[in-house]
Amino acid sequence: MRLTQQQQATIRAVLRRHFGCNSQIRLFGSRADDTAKGGDIDLYIESDIQSPDQIVAARLNALAELHMALGEQKIDLLVRRQPGPELPIHRHAQETGLPL
Repeated sequence: MRLTQQQQATIRAVLRRHFGCNSQIRLFGSRADDTAKGGDIDLYIESDIQSPDQIVAARLNALAELHMALGEQKIDLLVRRQPGPELPIHRHAQETGLPL
C-alpha cells in the first residue's frame, strides 16, 4: 500500500466522520500495489446512508476535507450504500482493495 500511516489515518477519520463509524473503507487501484508508480487515490466505501442527497453531500464534503488534509492529489471516491445494488466496479474494489 502506497499511503503513509498518517494518510491512512486521515482518510479513515474523514470518511467515517462523513459516512458513519460503521463504514467499510478500502483502497484499490494503483495505490494498493506496492510495485506501481504514481496514480490517484482510489477509495471504496460502503455506507449505511440511504438518501441519495445525503450520499452526495457526504461525498462532496469528504472529498473537500481530504483535499485540504492530503494536498493536491487526485482522489476518486466510490460509494456504495448498504443495502444496495452491487455493480461490477464495486465487486472489483472489494476483491482487489485493501482495508483501511
